[in-house]
Amino acid sequence: MAVLTIRNIDDALKARLRVRAAMHGRSMEDEARDILRSALSSEVPRPRDLGRAIHERFAALGGVDLPDVPREPGRESPDFEA
Repeated sequence: MAVLTIRNIDDALKARLRVRAAMHGRSMEDEARDILRSALSSEVPRPRDLGRAIHERFAALGGVDLPDVPREPGRESPDFEA
């Protein structure tokens, strides 16, 4: 088992941990361990990219066929004189 040391905890936070541990009938260390276990036991959702999020949001609607738009060449660069 690993050992974890947490420094610079606010006094008010430590007092709340002590009270919470007493309410549950265990030590502050056991209470902190339980809090960490609870907080980290749920699966963290993976971040999605914007394109995939939009696709998933509207996929159930079926989709749309967009017409092909003819493209024109871009304008020529202006000649700059130095």
